[in-house]
Amino acid sequence: MHHAHAKPRKYDGFSIFAIIIALLVTVFIGSAICAIIVGGAPNILDALMSDEVRFAIGLSLWTSTISTVVCFLLALLTAFALTKTNMPCKRIANVLLELTLSLPYILLGLALLIIFSSDFGTFLKSMGIRVVFMPLGIVFAQLIVNLPFAIRLIRTAFAGVDPRIEFIAHSLGASHLRSFLTITLPLSQNQLISTFVLTWSRAMGEFGATLMLVGITRMKTETLPGAIYLNISTGNNEMAMATATIMLVISALALVASNLLSKSTLATRVDQGECR
Repeated sequence: MHHAHAKPRKYDGFSIFAIIIALLVTVFIGSAICAIIVGGAPNILDALMSDEVRFAIGLSLWTSTISTVVCFLLALLTAFALTKTNMPCKRIANVLLELTLSLPYILLGLALLIIFSSDFGTFLKSMGIRVVFMPLGIVFAQLIVNLPFAIRLIRTAFAGVDPRIEFIAHSLGASHLRSFLTITLPLSQNQLISTFVLTWSRAMGEFGATLMLVGITRMKTETLPGAIYLNISTGNNEMAMATATIMLVISALALVASNLLSKSTLATRVDQGECR
């Protein structure tokens, strides 16, 4: 049976208005990205030759990777508890997580500063765990900023899994762990990959909570956003723009990697489906 060729859809007034707004938004965001590239590209090699910028790149990559791995594991279990179990105080937990999402990051950093400056922080310091004004504090700052974000995304992914499949698995004797590993995670795979990459990119760009908890000290707690801040503060706008361009390139590479991983997992799933 041959289907008739669909007629081109005519645009009504609302569609045209929405398209115009979308184009304006695209131009606005695109111009901001282009401004960074145009301002930073000529000096990017000088930035890469700078010991300070290389230190900031290394510290950003190290702290972001550690905080993202910890954040992702904690978010996986928390999202599972909130979506797949009758966890006590679930409503309170949801409210606290949503509230944290709406708080300024510098306020979250202040909260961490209060916690780690208390007797608890003194105890940790006596154990050799230094957080305030130390590189380890960057990991905690990134963690408190990204945890609510990652939990929300993973909850959405888990909520999209058909509960009937999990019910059948449980009725056949599968434990919650087995169901989680063989059903929930595989069916949420693409969303989880995107969540990991987005969380990592947000950790790379975190500044407010980090500034409050550890400050920005050259060659000690200087991440890439911190390097931009310090260079702008000292009037070195060229180096600031070059550092921003480096951050942009790293984020773009992470996005490309995320898309490639998502496509490869989708292709693998399709191939497995065809083989069955």
